[in-house]
Amino acid sequence: LTPATMPGLASGERVLEPGSKSAELAALLVRLYRSLDALVGNSEQHRHAWMTSPNRAFNQAPRQAIESAEGLALVVRYLDGARAQA
Repeated sequence: LTPATMPGLASGERVLEPGSKSAELAALLVRLYRSLDALVGNSEQHRHAWMTSPNRAFNQAPRQAIESAEGLALVVRYLDGARAQA
């Protein structure tokens, strides 16, 4: 997706095609948000701190890692593991 398509998605004028790569990545992003939210107790401040702080598991901040599909999947797996231990 391009940044120009985001307003159309937000307004409902455009939808993601089920099964498309874009839809799969969007689902991973939602999963990341929900997992992180569960771990930090619904705190915007803690979510921001976690996303922007360097993390040894990714060799960079999660915010940077999720810029690629592979990095997004890695961060989601990491959060899934963290939730399983909690």
